Amino acid sequence: MNFAETCASIRLILSDVDGVLTDGRLIYDNQGNESKQFHIRDGQGIRLWQEIGLPFGIVTARSSQVVTQRAEELGIAIVRQGAKDKLATVRAIAEEIKLELTQICYVGDDLPDLAVIQSVGLGVAVADAAEEVRQAAAYVTSQPGGQGAIREVIELILKNTDRWETTIRRYGLS
Repeated sequence: MNFAETCASIRLILSDVDGVLTDGRLIYDNQGNESKQFHIRDGQGIRLWQEIGLPFGIVTARSSQVVTQRAEELGIAIVRQGAKDKLATVRAIAEEIKLELTQICYVGDDLPDLAVIQSVGLGVAVADAAEEVRQAAAYVTSQPGGQGAIREVIELILKNTDRWETTIRRYGLS
């Protein structure tokens, strides 16, 4: 199967959070409140993906109210926090929405993501991922985590399946 065929088979994108949707830094204030920074273009990319009728989901080992809030803001319905075994979690999601692992793209950055990246149809590592994760991935983004890597992946899939032009047409572009 060539890369365009692989992209054409993708029906769900799942992503880790820390190090993928964010730059991986955790910030705590004096009251113990956590904050994270998300890139606005990643959010727009997720919206573009969802607007064509395909789901986007989050699978993260940590649990955070900030992630819940960002997911709600973007209308992300598939949110699995506290996922200690990410591959088991991804398999459960696939079964729940009746997809094969080959129809899933997963984006990760560190060793807990490795088994998923090796098991799905399109395993992606962000540019600043751990070396082992980059080596195992079918695609490594040019952008690091938290700097538009998810948008890059979404554009990559849409452009390799001739859906990009149709997707952006609603914004007055042709």
